[in-house]
Amino acid sequence: MGAAGGLGIAGTLVVLAVGYFFGIDVRPLVEGMDRPAGNAQLSQRDEEWGEFVSVVLADTEEVWQPLLRDQAGLAYRDPTLVLFRGAVQSACGGASAAMGPFYCPGDQRVYLDTDFFDMMAERMGAGGDFAAAYVIAHEVGHHVQNLTGVLGAVHGERSRLSETQANRLSVATELQADCYAGIWARHAQERFGTLDVGDLEEAMRAAEAVGDDVIQASAGRTPMPDSFTHGSAAQRQEWLMRGFDSGDMRQCDTFGTQDL
Repeated sequence: MGAAGGLGIAGTLVVLAVGYFFGIDVRPLVEGMDRPAGNAQLSQRDEEWGEFVSVVLADTEEVWQPLLRDQAGLAYRDPTLVLFRGAVQSACGGASAAMGPFYCPGDQRVYLDTDFFDMMAERMGAGGDFAAAYVIAHEVGHHVQNLTGVLGAVHGERSRLSETQANRLSVATELQADCYAGIWARHAQERFGTLDVGDLEEAMRAAEAVGDDVIQASAGRTPMPDSFTHGSAAQRQEWLMRGFDSGDMRQCDTFGTQDL
């Protein structure tokens, strides 16, 4: 397992199939693909991605430290980035790369398989630097949810719900993380001038590509809304833009909204 560092980064991307995690389930798209067994050594390409992700994570830290204090009255603690190939162990258990990026609240780390961004471009039609930045910011959004107590509350509630209700709760969790990613993009643009022409469109294409309906349809399956755990493409785009347009965490209350 390779860890990207050198920028004071303490942020985390995770790939785990446990109730704690709310990330991108890309198993329908990677079934049958040849994957490296176990934890293969990171290549130069992997290390290049690590440098890119570290820069994005540094930006998220610069944005969320004052933002969480000013909007939620909380201190921001940096997460930790873990890059891996094939499989990885975390405080939340073992994870396969087929699960896509995930966040683990147990160790406050974001785990990221280094092939994921290439798969976004080659198999999901969602390439580009800012598409990748959106995915990272989404996982950091889960870290923010952990700091605010949302993830703990969601985990406790899920065990008392039916499968359909638990899925809807999961969707609300995912869409709030999308909204937080949009908030980051807005404040990063205001502070650093991060966005170039076309960047927001890249993020919107990525949000569409990881919608449950698009992933299920791409795998030759009929989209089943009751089975969605992350939200449809339209929902993910809508909440991403709601965060970007408002820059306000109060506008990301997916749990208090009847119609997501």
